[in-house]
Amino acid sequence: MVSVKSLLASAALCIGVVAPVWAQAPEITIGVIEPMSGAGAQTGIDARAAMETAAEIINESVDLDVIQGPGAGLAKLGGAKIKLVFADHQADPQKGRAEAERLITENKVSALIGAYNSAVAAVVSQVAERYQVPFLAADSSSPSLHRRGLKWFFRTTAHDEMFSQAMFDFYKDMKDKKNIGVDQVAFFYEDTIFGTDSSNIQRKLAGERSIKVAGDIKYRANSPSLTSEVQQLKSAGAPVLMPSSYTTDAILLLKTMGELGYKPQAIVAQAAGFAEQAFLQAVGDKAEGIISRSSFSLDLQEKRPVIGKINEMYKKRSGKDLNDNSARQLMAVLVMADAIDRAGSAKNEDIRAALQKTDIAGDKTIMPWANIRFDETGQNTGATPVLIQVQDGVYRSVWPFETASRPVVWPIPGR
Repeated sequence: MVSVKSLLASAALCIGVVAPVWAQAPEITIGVIEPMSGAGAQTGIDARAAMETAAEIINESVDLDVIQGPGAGLAKLGGAKIKLVFADHQADPQKGRAEAERLITENKVSALIGAYNSAVAAVVSQVAERYQVPFLAADSSSPSLHRRGLKWFFRTTAHDEMFSQAMFDFYKDMKDKKNIGVDQVAFFYEDTIFGTDSSNIQRKLAGERSIKVAGDIKYRANSPSLTSEVQQLKSAGAPVLMPSSYTTDAILLLKTMGELGYKPQAIVAQAAGFAEQAFLQAVGDKAEGIISRSSFSLDLQEKRPVIGKINEMYKKRSGKDLNDNSARQLMAVLVMADAIDRAGSAKNEDIRAALQKTDIAGDKTIMPWANIRFDETGQNTGATPVLIQVQDGVYRSVWPFETASRPVVWPIPGR
């Protein structure tokens, strides 16, 4: 006769054999490091709303034609949910280092996403490398980030070489297709890795295209005054200004330009602060006509309605529309969840292997990207940039001309 103890032991053994891994882990924890306070606080607040919107798409039964849209939870993990844990780096690389270590050692995150400021991303990704935790750069664009030989670094967004190349291709198209030549530019850039990398690339491209650099102004990030720098730009007299600044500096630049009567024919910005709703609200009609590189344009919803549906989900949380930054942040969570789902595991090395094999068609995203595929450095090679312009107080896609929703306005009205 078989004892009850034997039956229980056999049942336990059977359960152990057939019980899926996710039975012990109903939630997969992802750490998010963004600026939630300080000068970049609004960016971090918007990032949180965007990433929570992505988590809703993943965790709930939301029938949207994007990756992780159909169905609730991660299918290969038995419907496991994504849990996001947020940390504030305050735009301070050392604070970012401490927060990354805390998320890894205390919260036991399976992956990290961040970090907007490239200087912070540089440090956080090194921490992730040391602990062998996948780090996905959602919104940090310095090209040096993916050229350090890191094995656990990935980036969905385009980097500033790709963005700057798009700007100079735009100038060529303006000459070839609209007979408008750009032969002089002025650079204005902050002194962190974002600004200096951006200016180095643009300086090189200007030389290759025989475009004169009439002004080359580096300034201290978060400076209380830009009067001297704007006076130098005005004296240089370049018809096109190419700034690389975060939000508070972008606002101060436009206000100072207005005070000093500096009016270039065009402003073609390296996004960041120039693609934020807070910037538009702060400078009002001074933003009209400004062109910015971007990874996203909301008016793409005219051709792809799913973008509008996701924007409405985000707008319910944030009270505003998706923009270049928040769209990239939202997509990063979806891409990471897709990799975890394909891995069928919460183990770091399994997620890394799945990220390396990522192959997502552009029409399964909300971006104008060709696709999402990471090369051996972890860079997404399909992150195709666009240019947007503020027209009637709204960002509109204006380049590439073939896919633009509106014709570009040149020069800035009133110039």
